[in-house]
Amino acid sequence: MSQGHRSGLAAVSSALLAMSRHLEVRDVLKTIVASARELLDAQYAALGVPDDHGGFAQFVVDGVSDAQWKAIGPLPRQHGILASMLHEATPQRLADVRKDPRFEGWPSAHPDLSDFLGLPIRDGDEIIGALFLANKNCGKPEGGCGFTAEDEDLLGILAQHAAIALTNARLYERSRELTIAEERSRLAHELHDAVSQKLFSLRLTAQAAAALVDRDPARAKGELQQVAALAAEAADELRAAVVELRPAALDEDGLVATLRDQTHVLDRAHTARVTFASHGVRALPAAQEEALLRVAQEALHNALRHSGAEHVDVSLDRQGSGAVLRVTDDGSGFEPRTVRRAGRHLGLVSMRDRASGVGGRLTVESAPGKGTTVEMEVPGG
Repeated sequence: MSQGHRSGLAAVSSALLAMSRHLEVRDVLKTIVASARELLDAQYAALGVPDDHGGFAQFVVDGVSDAQWKAIGPLPRQHGILASMLHEATPQRLADVRKDPRFEGWPSAHPDLSDFLGLPIRDGDEIIGALFLANKNCGKPEGGCGFTAEDEDLLGILAQHAAIALTNARLYERSRELTIAEERSRLAHELHDAVSQKLFSLRLTAQAAAALVDRDPARAKGELQQVAALAAEAADELRAAVVELRPAALDEDGLVATLRDQTHVLDRAHTARVTFASHGVRALPAAQEEALLRVAQEALHNALRHSGAEHVDVSLDRQGSGAVLRVTDDGSGFEPRTVRRAGRHLGLVSMRDRASGVGGRLTVESAPGKGTTVEMEVPGG
């Protein structure tokens, strides 16, 4: 076996191992694209998963900056060469894609493409994606194509295994959705039973207080204090159950948009000013995104309900391949030496558990009268 073939097979093996590490669909898509680009040393790589309406349900790119991607605009439609790969299920290897009659509809902000290699990703008879590379990083002979027949073979092997990895990830997500649906049903029953009991107790206690107001005000006051305690317990049980449910918005809109929407709602609902800013954050593994969201929600709850803050600032920024979340308020703060007592009350224990559970780190800085900053770092994928 030649040195070239050995190095090519080693690169394919590394790419396959990388794909096998992920179970989330979007993580698998990102890994496929990055592996293909690295394997064949191309400037650009992309993978589109078609929908049933002439567009793409998901479209992942590698080699394009965030600013370029934003300038390009909406996701592409199924047309031209992309449509050929999806509908005709044939590989496309072109010396200069710009000279192909099917080259059309490319946005003005799109990077310039020259040589092109694209393959459909198939699951049996179904085309589940289109994977393509452009601009191979090599000297191109005059009139020749940068991508070779050997490149096409290597990408074909990768595409076959990509189909397996993507299908497995879809099956995993579907099974998880079923599990989540079952868990939601269980929580709904538990929530109904627990809160119904608390509300029944509230009703009886309130009736007793009303009966005692005139003839025994002191006992009536005690009953009203019990009403307040029962209401607080009901609210805590409701909140604890709701926190365990992964919000649909996170799957549909992503972490940045979900945080932006939630802080906007809180800003309108509270007298405190709540702001949000984000810079350069890319999609993270789903478990890390959910943990970041939950910690942000807990920290916001503390700041708005307990600290008396006038301003609460939330930021989410890229940090290496991961991200860092900060929730800062100008409220009353607390003494870090009493964190053991305050920890459970402020949800710090659960926040630290969420951070460590996804390989992240949580730090809390606070002082009486100096506000509080909750910071959480995650490593990314």
